[in-house]
Amino acid sequence: MISKSLEQAFNEQVREEMSSFYIYLAMAAYFEANHFGGMAKWMQAQAKEEMAHAMKFYGQIMERGGTVVLQALPQPPKEWASPAAAFAAALDHERHISKCIHTLMEKATAEKDFAAIGFLQWFVNEQVEEEAHVEPIVHRLGLIKDNLGALFMLDRELGMRQ
Repeated sequence: MISKSLEQAFNEQVREEMSSFYIYLAMAAYFEANHFGGMAKWMQAQAKEEMAHAMKFYGQIMERGGTVVLQALPQPPKEWASPAAAFAAALDHERHISKCIHTLMEKATAEKDFAAIGFLQWFVNEQVEEEAHVEPIVHRLGLIKDNLGALFMLDRELGMRQ
């Protein structure tokens, strides 16, 4: 049985993960509108992954006898100043989610909820991976600056994400 405080915290994380889905879907739409199909595809894949993360929390709450309480989502931005700004925002967002997961881990540890600790460890590892995937793209976009040829090459490369 999950404690009420962890149930509430996990429900908040469902909202965080669904907000992530919304943000990445908005980024995909931004890239699509600006004819960067590869970046749009990359963000669509990221959005699907975030939805899967939300469903993992949903499942954990249900499996542990809790109640899922869906919360309102904030409207994401619809535009960014550039592809570099969008990916920088994605990296900032992943760092935010990492902090959220760490806070959940601290809470589960304080409550000695070993099932939650085991469940959350996957997310701790996942967030390391998430940040590691976005950070090099941000770096490369910083090197590219306004070089359109390089930007389109990166777009094509990012479009190969499965």
